[in-house]
Amino acid sequence: MDDIEAKSGEAGVPFSVIEPKWQKFWLEDKTFRAEDLSDKPKIYLLDMFPYPSGAGLHVGHPEGYTATDILARYKWMRGFNVLHPMGWDAFGLPAENYAIQTGTQPSIITQQNIANFRRQIRSLGFAYDWDREIDTTDPRYFKWTQWIFLKLYERGLAYEANVAVNWCPALGTVLANEEVIDGKSERGGHPVVRKPMRQWMLRITAYAERLLSDLDRLDWPESIKAQQRHWIGRSEGAEIEFALREQPQQSIRVFTTRPDTLFGCTYMVVAPEHPVVEKITTRDQMAEVQEYVAAAARKSDLERTELAKEKSGVFLGAYAVNPANNEPVPVWVSDYILISYGTGAIMAVPGHDVRDFEFAQRFGLPIRRVVADVGMAADTPLSEAFTDEGVSVNSGAFSGLPTQKCKAAITDWLEQKGLGARTVNYRLRDWLFSRQRYWGEPFPVIHLDDGTIKTLPADALPVTLPAVERYEPTGTGESPLAGIHEWVETVDPETGVRARRETNTMPQWAGSCWYYLRYIDPHNDFAPWDSAKERYWMPVDLYVGGAEHAVLHLLYSRFWHKVLFDAGLVSTPEPFARLVNQGLILGEDGEKMSKSRGNVVNPDDVIRSFGADAMRLYEMFMGPLEVVKPWSTSGIFGVKRFLDRVWRLFQRDFVDTPPPEDQERAIHKCIRKVTEDTEALRFNTAISAMMILTNELTKAPTTHRSVLERLCKLLNPYAPHLAEELWTTRLGHAPSITRHDWPSWDDELARDQMVTVVVQINGKVRSKFEAEPDASEEVLKHAALADERVVSFLEGKSVSKIVVVRGKLVNIVVM
Repeated sequence: MDDIEAKSGEAGVPFSVIEPKWQKFWLEDKTFRAEDLSDKPKIYLLDMFPYPSGAGLHVGHPEGYTATDILARYKWMRGFNVLHPMGWDAFGLPAENYAIQTGTQPSIITQQNIANFRRQIRSLGFAYDWDREIDTTDPRYFKWTQWIFLKLYERGLAYEANVAVNWCPALGTVLANEEVIDGKSERGGHPVVRKPMRQWMLRITAYAERLLSDLDRLDWPESIKAQQRHWIGRSEGAEIEFALREQPQQSIRVFTTRPDTLFGCTYMVVAPEHPVVEKITTRDQMAEVQEYVAAAARKSDLERTELAKEKSGVFLGAYAVNPANNEPVPVWVSDYILISYGTGAIMAVPGHDVRDFEFAQRFGLPIRRVVADVGMAADTPLSEAFTDEGVSVNSGAFSGLPTQKCKAAITDWLEQKGLGARTVNYRLRDWLFSRQRYWGEPFPVIHLDDGTIKTLPADALPVTLPAVERYEPTGTGESPLAGIHEWVETVDPETGVRARRETNTMPQWAGSCWYYLRYIDPHNDFAPWDSAKERYWMPVDLYVGGAEHAVLHLLYSRFWHKVLFDAGLVSTPEPFARLVNQGLILGEDGEKMSKSRGNVVNPDDVIRSFGADAMRLYEMFMGPLEVVKPWSTSGIFGVKRFLDRVWRLFQRDFVDTPPPEDQERAIHKCIRKVTEDTEALRFNTAISAMMILTNELTKAPTTHRSVLERLCKLLNPYAPHLAEELWTTRLGHAPSITRHDWPSWDDELARDQMVTVVVQINGKVRSKFEAEPDASEEVLKHAALADERVVSFLEGKSVSKIVVVRGKLVNIVVM
């Protein structure tokens, strides 16, 4: 970056001197220490804490941290008591793999990585309360993770089961569905197979309805709530029993949301893992079925349910009986049916389900119409599945009923005959909560010789990992802990009888499920948190993090929090009142940053060349917080020039006399704009407003102290190192500027004639906003991109061009 350093080395902000100076001051002064149980109004601002990888931060990581930092400093100046903490989600598979490859203890590499992350984050000057720093691998922390597990167990929400899981022999662990891509592990690309193993499960399904209904009370992006609703997957319908023709004492239970189509069931399909497969497959079909089931075990659930893939299956040779018309229906096995959803079996109605239609066409199975549009003949042929509602046809006594009435009538009939029942079903499955790893939280349970499981008493916590220099995978599928016999073999602390420790460990999700609560009281050795402090700080007022955590982390945290709420341990039914997802910052090539692509930009390099304030300001100036944006190192120069201009403005001689009316109006307009935009997280347009004001003041013949003081305060949340330096050395005040009040504005002085600017997307009017008549193209462009309606229209799209007609129009061209 030699050329960059040369360009940025012009006269201006001496950032290499002032930034370390103020970072040291804030840390030693504890400027941003939150006060428990204060009389001030509180605000709890939370970043999704990072996993401290060996690669360190790239420039995309600090985007969300900068946003919360701006808001934290702003709220301090508005008189709030701000809780803004940071910590480390430090258990995880990468450290385990590195440990096995190099013979390095995971705790050693983890602490090295944490130290590097801490250094990088501090070099950006974030206003964290470092006295509350936490580390999920610290026994003083995971003692309470284990304690919460005991609470789950006590309430019947933790249990053991043999579960078909995604087993990766190369990694030696079980993977979640999301960690398997095309039948291989996301990390390393190793083959993954389905294998039944003993696992700890958490009964999250017991909270399915509350997890779903309570989404309505949250100020979260609708897209995130929609993803959670889809994952929970509530369906109302009926469970129906299909007796087996040759074994009428046995039956196959199915769940359907369309009981009105029962007369259209012409075959059944069961999942390869369904126990009925082995029981009813005929001798002639056995070899082909076994081969098919084995092939299905090598596929992930996502592969099996891919809509675009060609349907496959094998006839079991057996028949069930349709309870509606007593017709025999062949039973097939197919991998597009999952044992984890519903009952693991379906009644196939090819006339009215797309997948069933494709399957029936492939294998020459009957397709029967039992729903038609009003006025349509019952024998109208089907060229594709008719999936809409309509009127029942070819359905015996139920023919002629509209879909909703037919659903109710057939379900009533099934219940009267004892053949079915109304049911609410959820796509959500219980949470597979154990991993076959060393580097994770040990379970606080022991196994006795008689086969029983016993939980450890609270005073026996934490259960720590054995301090071994190196370890190897067992090769059996068990955790490496199973091979450390001196740790496994133990005694019951209450009775002294011989026992074995649990060798599975908790998943990385465990520590992140409740970390926001430990920040409230991180040094408490007697409880996970003090109840009075919890009542004061909770809920989290703003949670900022990536949309990639839309489902699992957020859902799991909400589940644990609701359990704690039911146990009377927390005071709020939800942990995170408001959620904001920052958009990805892509590499300069427009692709997601990754080492393999070689497009990672290290913040250390940027800070060395431009300074932390410039990097912070640039990341906020790139566009709306929630939008995906490509990084451009050359784009930082404009922000750096602005900061240098501010620096030179403050080096002038200034007077203590009141400013002229035009300057007074300009500063009041800027205060209003920056205040409103900061509150609304429209940081890019707040920065634009400060740029405009600085340009006007630079042109003014006289510089006035009162104007500079207010500009300095506005700048503080955004470029805090520069603001602190100017506040003390040029304006002569004692630090810290954050302890001074935010400036106010006068509505009359802030009022200005405005023009309406229309925003078009691909030539269609999508929004409009008010702007100053002389607003520059850059200002209008950023205002348009920050507009809420425009942001929603741009979601998932790429901006290729922006045309600005000053004072009238902004046209955004998207691809």
